[in-house]
Amino acid sequence: MGTVLVVFHSQGGNTKAAAEAVAQGARDVAGTEVVLKEGLAATTEDLLSCGALAVGTPDYFSYMAGGLKDFFDRTFYPTQGSITDKPCGIFVTHGGGGKALESVQSICGSFKFKIVGEPVLVKGAPDDEAKERLAGLGRSLAEAAS
Repeated sequence: MGTVLVVFHSQGGNTKAAAEAVAQGARDVAGTEVVLKEGLAATTEDLLSCGALAVGTPDYFSYMAGGLKDFFDRTFYPTQGSITDKPCGIFVTHGGGGKALESVQSICGSFKFKIVGEPVLVKGAPDDEAKERLAGLGRSLAEAAS
């Protein structure tokens, strides 16, 4: 199989827990390598070398967190022409809105990623049902990464 890169930003821990659930789902697919990184630490090389990508953010003022936006800002131009149609999944934690999804979808469109599955919206900390949906996203990405 391939490598799934999970890039996220988390301050309160909810999005980190969601990212870990996505990563575990990807690991459930035999032969899949998972790279789990905070947005500020993820690199252009991480993006270029993965077979599929998951991006996650909390909803801050109906927009993605700065840590994820920083990743997108730093990697956009250096990767153009090399990542078109790379499989990508999206997850957003929120306190009642979830409108940050729109900003992430817009940027993923600019990167020309191929969106895999439905975005996963999680209100608050991921419960068992949310963890299963997140793991399902991870499994779908692992299968697409091969």
